[in-house]
Amino acid sequence: MHFKPKEETYRMAKGKVRINQPVRYLNSTFKKEGKKYTTFLKGLLRRRLRGLDGFAIATHKEAFKKIDCLDCANCCKLMSPTYNKADIKRISRHLGMSYDEYFKKYLYFDETGDIMNRRTPCQFLQKDNKCSIYPVRPKDCSGYPHTQNRDWKLYISGTHIQNMEYCPAVMNMVESMYKKIITEGKWNLTVKDAGK
Repeated sequence: MHFKPKEETYRMAKGKVRINQPVRYLNSTFKKEGKKYTTFLKGLLRRRLRGLDGFAIATHKEAFKKIDCLDCANCCKLMSPTYNKADIKRISRHLGMSYDEYFKKYLYFDETGDIMNRRTPCQFLQKDNKCSIYPVRPKDCSGYPHTQNRDWKLYISGTHIQNMEYCPAVMNMVESMYKKIITEGKWNLTVKDAGK
């Protein structure tokens, strides 16, 4: 079954296509192309590509021109950030709670020892898809989806492959990278390649 974008799914903004229904786009693209893109990402670990980091960061920026996180909030609805002690101290202070009160109310240790939210969607996600603690949110949230980081290949196995299933911007980014690297056969990548 092929996904046919409806008018309401995409809209034009300053000459660029905006993805108006990012979760719908993500689900249909992942269902149709998820295995192919996962194989592609795993294959990037073995490929020698020049300029991958700069190209990936530029592709990240292009993806976020098409997708507004406030139209989505899929990460806040389906995932939990990994907290560190500094996150907990900062957020609990912001909320007027002690470290222990905050931990008992909202967090737990998962089977690997990571500190996670007790529930999803996130307790701080509001109806308008905004975060009620945005200025003090966990570092994992502020860095999400981690596609803007240098040493892009280091994040493929543990981060990008997983996030492709949850984040429309990551999906769009991988889709664009696949087109440039596989379909067009580019091995020497530049920042300008990201906008084409």
